[in-house]
Amino acid sequence: MSDLHLAPWQEGKIDWLRSLAELNPDLLVLTGDLMGHVDARQSLIHALQPLAAQARAGVFVHGSNDYYGPRFKNPLKYLSTPSRLSTRAQDIDNAALTRSLTDDLGLTDLNNSAEWLELAGTRFELLGLNDPHIRYDDADRMRAARTAEPAEARASKRAPQTGAPVRLGVVHAPYQGALGTLLDAGSELILAGHTHGGQVRVPGVGALTANCDLPVRQARGLSVWYDAERAAYLNVSAGLGNSIYAPVRFCCKPEVTLLTLEAAR
Repeated sequence: MSDLHLAPWQEGKIDWLRSLAELNPDLLVLTGDLMGHVDARQSLIHALQPLAAQARAGVFVHGSNDYYGPRFKNPLKYLSTPSRLSTRAQDIDNAALTRSLTDDLGLTDLNNSAEWLELAGTRFELLGLNDPHIRYDDADRMRAARTAEPAEARASKRAPQTGAPVRLGVVHAPYQGALGTLLDAGSELILAGHTHGGQVRVPGVGALTANCDLPVRQARGLSVWYDAERAAYLNVSAGLGNSIYAPVRFCCKPEVTLLTLEAAR
């Protein structure tokens, strides 16, 4: 789930988010830009509470809009260069948002961090970066946070169902450098958002921009990210919302993605 850009008055979106609890997921992954207004935190927690309670576990990373509230920008600039933020004071209480996600919803903070968990008989190492779009990603901190697999997880192996752990990378903006970092760390699946799928897509052409250095053909959906030695699946969510100052999507429906992982045969 990515790019909610939630504003307090968006009651239809809030009700729809609350209805997602019926999906009963094993793992809830939030890839940032949850806030769409400086006063949206309480509405956001209310919207996510049923789904977070139903999921067996949940993790999150932040996006730029979880630090900075939306402002009007010329949308044509997105076609020429990524919308890096100019230096300005943060106007969203990110510390309070983080506390609400961890304390009220029980989610794990993966910003420049790593965590182990076991779900449905499968062991996961989760690797997360803060938002590269505002240069908050810190690969060294993420690597330092990695620990050896817990002894109790190793002892609970039930071959052949569990096998080797699955490594899952999480980042808001899929910049190539961040994807390379997660690939180097052994990620087999990387989840990201930020692009809005291009937000405006031209039939027969696709996205015109990814708002980062990701190739536009990969701005939405499932693809593969690879280098000379390794590869990982990459799923980029088109996201559920958009800036309140750019409330337009064309040929790019809002989305929340339900992924089912299956063992290789």
